[in-house]
Amino acid sequence: MAPPRAPRSLARRLAGPAGIGLLAVAGLLLLALSSLLGNQAVPVGVGFRILLHELSGGALFSDPCAGTGVSPAHCSALTFIVWQLYLPEVLLALVVGAALGLSGGALQGVFRNPLADPFLLGISSGGTLGAAILYVYRIGVGQADLYLPLFAFLGAIATGLLILGVARGRHSSVETLLLTGVAIANLLGAVLALVLLYNPVGGEQVTFWLLGNLGLASWTVDGIAVGVVLMLGTVLVLFGRDLNLLQLGADVAQSSGVNANRVRLHVILLASMITAIAVAFTGVIGFVGLVSPHVVRRIVGSDYRVVLPGSAIVGALFLLGARDVNYLAFPSSVLPIGIFTAFFGVPFFLFLLYRQRRLAPMEGR
Repeated sequence: MAPPRAPRSLARRLAGPAGIGLLAVAGLLLLALSSLLGNQAVPVGVGFRILLHELSGGALFSDPCAGTGVSPAHCSALTFIVWQLYLPEVLLALVVGAALGLSGGALQGVFRNPLADPFLLGISSGGTLGAAILYVYRIGVGQADLYLPLFAFLGAIATGLLILGVARGRHSSVETLLLTGVAIANLLGAVLALVLLYNPVGGEQVTFWLLGNLGLASWTVDGIAVGVVLMLGTVLVLFGRDLNLLQLGADVAQSSGVNANRVRLHVILLASMITAIAVAFTGVIGFVGLVSPHVVRRIVGSDYRVVLPGSAIVGALFLLGARDVNYLAFPSSVLPIGIFTAFFGVPFFLFLLYRQRRLAPMEGR
């Protein structure tokens, strides 16, 4: 007689596409509620009617405020707030969170290190330096909405390319890439300090940039971010099988027809470009890429074909949740969103360090 089957755990029951589907549904619900949160209070009923009116092109609720006691002038103001301010900010949080989560999952797979995140290679330092140059030297300040993301993106992507160029070679290793990134990040930090000493007035703006914000959100910015992240992210997800083989070692991957060095360079380049997009539009937001892949692995396991898209969804929900906590806790203030991701990310990081340290003696037995 066969032994009775053990009851399936919650993680097993949520594994695979079903788990990703539940996360997607949760994201849609959070998206609708988040679109009504901000510095200005929006009645929930009126806010939902406005969203349905705008999304349907006026087919639903031709007059979203009819019968609600809201005057036409106030209704017009609420429509502008929800559709032109809150919703673009919410969508930017989702896109950037997805980009950081996806990059974090890919880098943890490449480095085979659970503590890796999108800023491991110093990409954020390059983006910050680009933003600092704009602020300090007052380049294109009149069109900051255009030049700020451009300078930050160029600084971030140039840093990624520099790291890959320095560490590239037949015998390059993960450790070489890691140490190169750490060295360049420290060098860029020193250059940043020199730039700020030249003109300390720009230091306050750079500090705000270092903590991340969603102030550049608009439908144009969202369109650019969605298009680039979707295109690069789709290509990155296709490396899921190769990342699975890399977890078994470069020799095993090579015997299975996977060029470990080439896959490593391609994945790092794609992750760097996606991170550069995130940094360009929001500044430096930490811990999203560190936390998201761990949450996904706890739910769906270690198959990177699922971990990568799952990390994008969890990262999007994480950053959107941080934005909502900001407005719920401080409704009349605009604080850097990186503060709230750090409040959750730092304890999680310390937990990972403790867990790694506890498991190390057991693995050595």
